Amino acid sequence: MTYEEYLDEVTTLIFEKYDIPENDAVKIVMAAQDKEFFVPHDKSAKLRNIDQAHKDAKTLFEAAAVKSTAKPAARTVAGTAAKPAANVAAKPASKPASRPAARPATGGTPKPAVKTPK
Repeated sequence: MTYEEYLDEVTTLIFEKYDIPENDAVKIVMAAQDKEFFVPHDKSAKLRNIDQAHKDAKTLFEAAAVKSTAKPAARTVAGTAAKPAANVAAKPASKPASRPAARPATGGTPKPAVKTPK
């Protein structure tokens, strides 16, 4: 598979196997790319296979879960740890871009005059 297909596969596996939002899975893979995690995969086609994709998805998900210190992992009924949430850095709320006040429409087609009866 191509390098791009491999990244898509890893992203899909993180999303599907670890039940996190797809956008968060994309962020995890993009962060790994920024840290050059996938450089060996780009250089060697032998590393771009489905088995390696499963291993990399697990590695990246676990690394993201370790960084997430917001809440400890919840316990399931069986007593095993639940799947940790993705590490999504909280972004401060930003103000929406201000828009100028709406102006009344000028010009254009004039409205027909209303005729009054005589």
